Amino acid sequence: MQFTTAALLTLLGAASAQKVHVVSVGSTNGTLAFSPDNVKADVGDMLQFQFRGGNHSVAQSNFDNPCSPIAAHTNTTGIFSGYQPVAASQAMGMIPTYSVMVSAKTPLWFYCSQAKHCQAGMVMVVNENTTANSSRSLTAFKTLAKAQAANVAPTRASGGTSGTNSTTGSTGGSTGSGSGSSGTGTTSGSGSTTSGTASSATSSAVATGAATMVGVSSSVGLVGLVAAMFML
Repeated sequence: MQFTTAALLTLLGAASAQKVHVVSVGSTNGTLAFSPDNVKADVGDMLQFQFRGGNHSVAQSNFDNPCSPIAAHTNTTGIFSGYQPVAASQAMGMIPTYSVMVSAKTPLWFYCSQAKHCQAGMVMVVNENTTANSSRSLTAFKTLAKAQAANVAPTRASGGTSGTNSTTGSTGGSTGSGSGSSGTGTTSGSGSTTSGTASSATSSAVATGAATMVGVSSSVGLVGLVAAMFML
């Protein structure tokens, strides 16, 4: 099997173009926050949520209804990581992760559905656009969230892929189910990268595409793969 230089450069370009935005969910000292809580991402970029402490979730809402699943107010399924208790994983030197692919530049609003975490300010936005509407800012979203009477979790986990990955790059292995507008699919996510990333799966509005390995070492892995192909 032979590959041309052009084909090799195309593969390497595809690997290097995709960005992974790491968001810490909670912290070891009990902080109720996403960090960072305001992310700018291009279409095709990955969001990787790394659960750092406590028992939290990542759920999608819309701006007008924080602390409530987007599916309750629109025809969008949205994403939900499910609850990710960290203590058991930390005992093994592992970090639970949940990853999705951004499929649009429109703002995406997320919250933690645990207890009153949303009301306490554990919310975030991807691609905030105050230029189009100055009133729809992260600050305004937090104010709306604080006034909500209830914090509602989606009925089931959807979208993205969850995994438990080692900080040194060991393989993850739990299963995430994805539900999109064109159908429902379930994928198993496992991967080994130097940054401890997980794989992605389809999700309505936020994640698109087949399951794939992503992370800062993706280009390195691709070089190794292509080199092996040259040897066949």
